[in-house]
Amino acid sequence: MADAPVVAVRGEAYREVAPELAEFTVTATARDRDRETTLTRLAERAAAVRVLLDSAGPAIERRETGQLRVWPETKRSGERVVAYHGTVGTTVTVTDFTALGELMLRLADQDQVEVSGPWWSLRPDSPAYREARRAAIADALARAREYAEALGARVTALLELADTGTGAQPMLARSAFGKGAGGPAAGGAPELELDPRPQTVQAAVEARFTISEPVLG
Repeated sequence: MADAPVVAVRGEAYREVAPELAEFTVTATARDRDRETTLTRLAERAAAVRVLLDSAGPAIERRETGQLRVWPETKRSGERVVAYHGTVGTTVTVTDFTALGELMLRLADQDQVEVSGPWWSLRPDSPAYREARRAAIADALARAREYAEALGARVTALLELADTGTGAQPMLARSAFGKGAGGPAAGGAPELELDPRPQTVQAAVEARFTISEPVLG
């Protein structure tokens, strides 16, 4: 075995699969000359966002409150405060894509609320990764057999197999909605259809196989 000829190959797989998750952010803002008024408005708008998210039920898999910011606006000269600003953001992960567009529009219809996204992705443990790895191994074996057959030999054993990477890039279909650019069209609630963007999954392996003695004559 130690003296047997060796062939080294790289196996690759490339797949486009449907996304499993959609993530978007919703941010409530408030501004007023009075600090307490700013905080009260911010709390009320954040609460209204929570109510709408609660109404989505199982369509939402996860939601996480992000950064809460409250800061004074001062004049360029001096420290006199002319207004107070406040923002609070929530990241929402959705699995039911049929409800996604409607939910985002309902949130965007709230006063001083901005919605951004969605970002499409796969779960970290998605079967798509495993399938890509298997396909990459099959590709490596097929290549090794092709080389061996070209030499009049055959693959006899696997010496080494290394995973050189499996990954997917989250794809963004970005939209931004915010109250102030106009509310729903008259005559009924607006509708928004979103087309989930396919996710690219890639896998690669490097393998070394022993082959039988080549027929070179």
